[in-house]
Amino acid sequence: MNNKLSLIFPQFIFLALFIFLIPNRSLAQVSKDSSLHYRKAILNPSQPQDLPSGVHYFTKKKERDLESKDTLNAIYDLRLLSIAEFKIGNNFSSENHIVEALNLIESMQTKDTLINSRVGLYNQLGRIYRASNNATEAIRTFDNALQIANKLSDSVIILNNKANIYKDLLDYKNALDIYSFLFEKRFDFANDYQTTLVTDNLGLVQSKLHIPEGLDNLKNALTLRQKNNDLIGQHASNTHLSEYYLDRKDTTKALFYAEKALSLSDKINSSSFKLESISLLMNMDKNPLIHEYKKLTDSIANAKQIAENKNAFLKYNVAEEQKKTQASILLQEIESRKRLAYQALAFIIFLILVGSYFIYRNRYRKAKIEEIYKTETRIAKKVHDEVANDMYKVMTSLENNSGIDTAILDEMEKIYTKTRDISRENSAIDLRKDFGKQLNDLLLGYKNSKVNIITRNLSKMPWDGISEMKKTAIYRVLQELMTNMRKHSHATFVTLVFEKEGKKIHINYRDNGVGCDLFKKNGLQHTESRIASINGTINFESKQGDGFKASIII
Repeated sequence: MNNKLSLIFPQFIFLALFIFLIPNRSLAQVSKDSSLHYRKAILNPSQPQDLPSGVHYFTKKKERDLESKDTLNAIYDLRLLSIAEFKIGNNFSSENHIVEALNLIESMQTKDTLINSRVGLYNQLGRIYRASNNATEAIRTFDNALQIANKLSDSVIILNNKANIYKDLLDYKNALDIYSFLFEKRFDFANDYQTTLVTDNLGLVQSKLHIPEGLDNLKNALTLRQKNNDLIGQHASNTHLSEYYLDRKDTTKALFYAEKALSLSDKINSSSFKLESISLLMNMDKNPLIHEYKKLTDSIANAKQIAENKNAFLKYNVAEEQKKTQASILLQEIESRKRLAYQALAFIIFLILVGSYFIYRNRYRKAKIEEIYKTETRIAKKVHDEVANDMYKVMTSLENNSGIDTAILDEMEKIYTKTRDISRENSAIDLRKDFGKQLNDLLLGYKNSKVNIITRNLSKMPWDGISEMKKTAIYRVLQELMTNMRKHSHATFVTLVFEKEGKKIHINYRDNGVGCDLFKKNGLQHTESRIASINGTINFESKQGDGFKASIII
């Protein structure tokens, strides 16, 4: 994952240099085949350079079409430019291409006949409003498009996009009604793209409402999109499948599909898709700082987009003379805002990379701790299975030999007992069982006729909400404290008090033993490193003849 993240920033720099440093020289006349090639590159990109090259080509083509008074082709060019910029993540530029195209339509005497173009432009504008978190304007714009649409294919796309707004607002009931209606009409659709679009979105909403058919619809849509080599569709399908499994706490499968989506965003070379995939991956991290960071960056980005698009459609309604006056200003604004957008994107990516570093460091530390516990368990098993068993066999053999000194047998029995104790103290912990009961059994195992063990609030602790790594550390530390008590303190009374304060668990240990020299700690240094590994604290308090105390906070 981190290798993938490390590739984002260089790609961003390349894209920025590509757009700002393209030579501004006239291009030779290109063939119709070239237009079809770059149109495909925008509508279904399969290579990282497809979208930038499509933007470059149709920018030059629009200029030539305007010079030759070919307004219809210029409108078509602007629509494709808007789609490409939207996929790249430049919502402001995408919006301005829409406005320019609508202004061109208004300038034509035959504007009332250009229904298909107006429907497509309104639909794209609605998508921009959605991406800017302006749900009210998005729904209004989609409704305007539906009022003038005269083809089923147009209505399918617009209704699907309108349902997406309800999905964003978590209004899954209204979204389901629209998707279900479209799904029933799927056999009348013009192509597989519309079928997979509706099927995938229906599956996601069904999964949110815990309808069993949801997963099948999600997988069916992905299969058909893979068959048709629809990379953008595959990105959406993998994102939705990751979300499906994340909702069900299956992080392994969620991570698998999220990484598939990130890989596809690299092929498409879309910054917006990359950020969406990275955001999904960040949702899987348990570090609360990562979630807080994501919330803040999303808030900043949303506020920026809303501010940029606040009065977007007012540009479309200005007078003809005002349009001409504002044309050059608008171009300057586009360039300025484009640079600001790239700067903001670069900053966000930088923060993501920094956040990813801390995520990686935390995961590495966790992996090392888990490896230590596995090593302890493995060594304990070998001590028990090999050393202790062999020692027992020798003892048994020698007991049958009348000529062996009993003192030697006694010493061997002591060694055997120590070996068995080492094995028991480091044996594997089955964290699938009731942890509170396991911990209680551990503590009461040190109780005998000479030592009384009292616990308080142990059963009231929210152990189910504690990670396995922390449970293991708590178990081992308390085990070491009790072993130290049995071997060194000569205590007759031990109390352990468990308390929950906020998100922290406090464990207070106390015995009435002979105490110890804290500079030596009787081998308890290991407990400090265990607690530190889970970002907790442990403090000791003792002096000769005055018992021993330990305070643990995790």
